[in-house]
Amino acid sequence: MEVYTNFEGGNIVFSLAGELDEHSAALVRKKMDDSIAQNNFCDAVMDLSRLSFMDSTGIGVVIGRYKLLRKQNKRLLVRNPSPTVDKIFRMSGLYEIILRA
Repeated sequence: MEVYTNFEGGNIVFSLAGELDEHSAALVRKKMDDSIAQNNFCDAVMDLSRLSFMDSTGIGVVIGRYKLLRKQNKRLLVRNPSPTVDKIFRMSGLYEIILRA
């Protein structure tokens, strides 16, 4: 699992590549939380175009970052979900709380 961080138009963008599951969740959580704590930005965007799989642990990571950002009055947005990840977002109801960028 790889997590790349960059900035676009005042937003922090996390690009995830690989599989977000119980084996990679702690790494993704730490990298995102550290970047959120150390940087000034408007909203956070998760680019999921290279995320090939996500299980329930991955859903928990997404919800946890959503809650963390919400406490800071910031939004978590997702963009370019792969077809597999898009299906998981739809089935789990994540699109009801997390907007698409």
